[in-house]
Amino acid sequence: MADNADLATELMERRLAGALANRPAWIGYDPAVTDCEDCGDEIPAARRQAAPWATTCIECQGIREQRAAQRR
Repeated sequence: MADNADLATELMERRLAGALANRPAWIGYDPAVTDCEDCGDEIPAARRQAAPWATTCIECQGIREQRAAQRR
């Protein structure tokens, strides 16, 4: 029978595995990506510098955030 320490370790391992499986896609971002993946327009240099993981332009990111807020 498992004790509390074993149960806690198992829970932490599950949560870590889940967090790693669901980590943001930008962790492996390609800095050479300069075009928005939604509309195809160039992502402005200022946005790429401020958020190098960004894969969308400001306008498309705003649309994504609005859609996500509507789903809540």
